[in-house]
Amino acid sequence: MEEKCLDKMEKIVSLCKRRGFIFQSSEIYGGINGFWDYGPYGVAIKRAVEQVWWREMVELRDDIEGIDSTVICHPKVWKASGHLDKFGDLMTDCRDCKARHRVDQMEDKTICSVCGSKNLTPPREFNLMMKTYVGPVSDEEHIAYLRAETCQSIFLNFNLVRISTRRSLPFGIAQIGKAFRNEINPRNFTFRSREFSQMEMEFFCSDEDSMKWYEYWKNERIKYYKEVIGFTDDDIRIHEHESLAHYAKAALDIEFKFPFGWGELEGIHHRGTWDMGRHQEFSGESQEYFDQATGKKYLPTIIETSVGVDRTILAILSKAYDEDKAETKKEGLEEDTRVVLRIKPFFAPVQVAVLPLAKKLSESAEKIYRDLKKKFRAEFDITGSIGKRYRRQDEIGTPFCVTFDFQSLEDNAVTIRDRDSMTQERVSISSLEQYIKEKINDRKS
Repeated sequence: MEEKCLDKMEKIVSLCKRRGFIFQSSEIYGGINGFWDYGPYGVAIKRAVEQVWWREMVELRDDIEGIDSTVICHPKVWKASGHLDKFGDLMTDCRDCKARHRVDQMEDKTICSVCGSKNLTPPREFNLMMKTYVGPVSDEEHIAYLRAETCQSIFLNFNLVRISTRRSLPFGIAQIGKAFRNEINPRNFTFRSREFSQMEMEFFCSDEDSMKWYEYWKNERIKYYKEVIGFTDDDIRIHEHESLAHYAKAALDIEFKFPFGWGELEGIHHRGTWDMGRHQEFSGESQEYFDQATGKKYLPTIIETSVGVDRTILAILSKAYDEDKAETKKEGLEEDTRVVLRIKPFFAPVQVAVLPLAKKLSESAEKIYRDLKKKFRAEFDITGSIGKRYRRQDEIGTPFCVTFDFQSLEDNAVTIRDRDSMTQERVSISSLEQYIKEKINDRKS
């Protein structure tokens, strides 16, 4: 079973490269470990994932505001947050093969998993912050750090957002942005990278209501994955943290069953007042909230929801990847194994592909494509036999293929092929847009 799962992971990685979803960064120079580029189809999914999260978390709610902050903050921010002192992992090196290992990821902490040697260096601390310099001089006074998480800038902007929007507690601040961690051993494709995108929301409330909001956001986020993303109880689970950070009252992970095993998709944390207290201490600026109803001042308690964009995409691809045996002679191919991405239409990089049966039909077919492109993520595909084009669109995850044939010139109708069932239906060109819209809406659940 384990080999089968790993084989599926390898197939997903291969598909991502072959079809233009995700590429190794700087590949022509041999690549750089832990960094990934999104190709044309990958970036379409990425934008859809970010769009639906932002809409659900910000646009459809009255109690959450959005921001977009810089990836470099004042160095004191990371001193206050504890990242400069405590944000690290234990690392060991193999003296024989020179492989580097994160100690907590080693099954046997005395043996190198690459070559089997026991000749390892003593474990030592490795800070994950990525260092850079701001200004013309590269010295100690100009050291800065790429942010390791997006939440700190949310904390820094709490009062500015509250005052400018006239917000009262409870309310949240959300952000989508890049984060950077100098991981010792990036692994499992985009699951653990050195550069990644986060979607985070920090919810500010009173301490007495904090556990109520913690439970609320746990339930809301589980509902989101089931009703919006389309995951099932078999796909996700809750992992309650047994060991908590010194400032936390509660923490859990929503885990997804990736081909390589269960892995964290989203973290929900009760962070208490520690973050706001630290920034108040180090900056000298009050971070307290004055409650007009009670006449009391207090530091806000924070409930955090944090999910990786890249991990969400990997989970969607893992869920969607499928292979089936299908009789495909009618599509111009022999019976074979069909690779298909059964992605929900909203996340599909191409929602509808227009395929002229022959090149001489291209002009008429392209008019249909131009009209559909105004409403959907559409693609015009003319290269190869119709069967091969269907296969290409199946691998991309295109839910609907529209074929314009010679009969279309006479009856003003086209054939729509369904990705999942491979069934074909004749539909008039005039009702095509409404037909596709209804089909996409039917598959939202």
